[in-house]
This record gives sequence, structure tokens and C-alpha cells, in this order.
Amino acid sequence: MDAELREKVYDFIEKKGLRKTVQREAIIEAAFSTSSHYTAEELIAMARRIEPSVSRATVYRTLPLLVESRFLKEIDLGKDHKTYDPNFASRPHHNHIICVDCHKVVEFEDTHIETLEDCISKRLGFSPATKTIRIEATCDNLKRFGTCKNKPKA
Repeated sequence: MDAELREKVYDFIEKKGLRKTVQREAIIEAAFSTSSHYTAEELIAMARRIEPSVSRATVYRTLPLLVESRFLKEIDLGKDHKTYDPNFASRPHHNHIICVDCHKVVEFEDTHIETLEDCISKRLGFSPATKTIRIEATCDNLKRFGTCKNKPKA
């Protein structure tokens, strides 16, 4: 985990009047020591590898704090559970393409999209507070070759 990000997260936690505990430290370390998206249950497992005493309740109380801090983002990947993206701390303007065939998630950034989002918002009389694009797409490899290395086996 990046030292500067660690300091910013702990500053946020401290300003909320919360203590720095071993369990909370493990959750924060786990949350930001990966570039992969994860669910709350996956974060519990990652944090317990760092500190076995991490409780499910502490993870579920800490996640909203990390989202509120804006260093972690809760994203909708079209599944029946919440997913968390730790990459917004370093890349706050990225978006996602989700393959509906193999469920692969690809992150992308494009300044043209950012400009378009800003223009559309202004034209309609708004100032963007947050912006997220989620594109659901089909796999070109599956269409072209009839197979995709990422598609789950039936």
C-alpha cells in the first residue's frame, strides 16, 4: 500500500473520531494492497490473512468509511452484490467494460469521454459530482472464434 494513501486514509479515519486498531489497519492494508475489484466477503478473507482476528462486522463498518473517504469506490458490475474498486485513489476518472459472455472487467480512461460527460452535464444545467460509465459488451473473440479463454466452462 502506498504510504501517502495510507496517511490520507488514517487522517480521514482520525477526523471521524475513530481509533486506529489492528483490525482496521489490516482491513485498510488489504483494501488498498490490490488493484483487483473485490466484494466485502473477499475483503474479509484478504484482511484475515493479515490479521486473523478481523471480524465480519468490522469490515462491514469500515467499508462505508472508505467509500465516504472517496479513496475506495463502490461500483455496480451488474451482479447481485456490491463490488469495491481500490483504483479510484490513483485513477479517479476510469470506467469499466464488462463482458457479458465471460464476465471479464476491463478498466479504461479516455479524456474525450470526460469532456463529453462535462459538456452534456453543463448543457442540461448540471455540474458533475461524480461520473461513472459501465459498458456491458459481448466478447469479440467468442463471436469470431467460438471460444474465449475467460468464459467459464459449462
